[in-house]
Amino acid sequence: MPAPSDVELTRAAQSGDVTALGALLARHEAGMRAVALAVLGRTADAEDAVQDAAVVALRRIGDVRDPAAVGPWLKMVVRNAGRARLRSTKDIPVDGGWDLAPSTQATPEQLLESHAMRDWLWRAIEDLSPPVRLVMMLRHFSERVTSYEEIARACGIPVGTVRSRLSQGRAKLAEALRATSAVAHDDAGLFAARSRQNALDTLAAAERGEFHRVLADRWSPRVAFLGGPEPVIGPGFLLRGMEGDLTAGVRQRLVHTVASRDLVVWEMDLLNPPDDPEHCPPGVTWLMSLDQGRVTRLRLHHSPMTAVTASGAN
Repeated sequence: MPAPSDVELTRAAQSGDVTALGALLARHEAGMRAVALAVLGRTADAEDAVQDAAVVALRRIGDVRDPAAVGPWLKMVVRNAGRARLRSTKDIPVDGGWDLAPSTQATPEQLLESHAMRDWLWRAIEDLSPPVRLVMMLRHFSERVTSYEEIARACGIPVGTVRSRLSQGRAKLAEALRATSAVAHDDAGLFAARSRQNALDTLAAAERGEFHRVLADRWSPRVAFLGGPEPVIGPGFLLRGMEGDLTAGVRQRLVHTVASRDLVVWEMDLLNPPDDPEHCPPGVTWLMSLDQGRVTRLRLHHSPMTAVTASGAN
């Protein structure tokens, strides 16, 4: 039987067949690597660019308009990844700003939900170690904490560690793609849906004066709040902070959630009262670790007050 064509493999991949995508990447790997070497030379960044392309392909294969041209499309992804690395160390999101397909205003979460491969991708991400998984979730699926510098500040680690963990994560995803098999995977959409509802319930309870009940029901009594020189143990710190903000007229509005089995990210707008528009930064990201469904570790990352934000508040 003749090998399936690029068109057949692309259409199968667009229908959610991860094995077909793995076959496409294996078939075009040499050409993709040649492009990376041409742009970046024989450096570690060249291999990273090829791995970036595998992650982008997982999320965006459904956007390929001409299945016969999937080879050039993959090479374009690698070329753009290489050029992004050359342009700036601040880094744009891996597929942000690239002319991959028809323009869309969809969020990363919506793109992930748009085809059946999302479950395979999240299952593969679940297999990463928690530190590696967290930086992958922020880099590829967060809306705000995406640059290396922001991820480093949010996680309390050096930028070099962010780069190293991203490289590990991408390499493992690329390796998993090469060894794809047709197996059943958990419904990753359930994680996102449950996390979003949990966030909304938490905010509603806080505004009703019942935040303490949420902490008792869903958080460990030994939860560690990270961010200072030493962890603060127990939910009291968060309870006092939430009650203080609410008393001052500050409200939080859920913008985006990213969730896996034991790591959850909530991205919030902070809405300051009209008489004190600079009481809080414009946003906050909750980074939570879970054990058996209860939050055991929390780090809060506040969005910086930019000149635009400050001028708009005046």
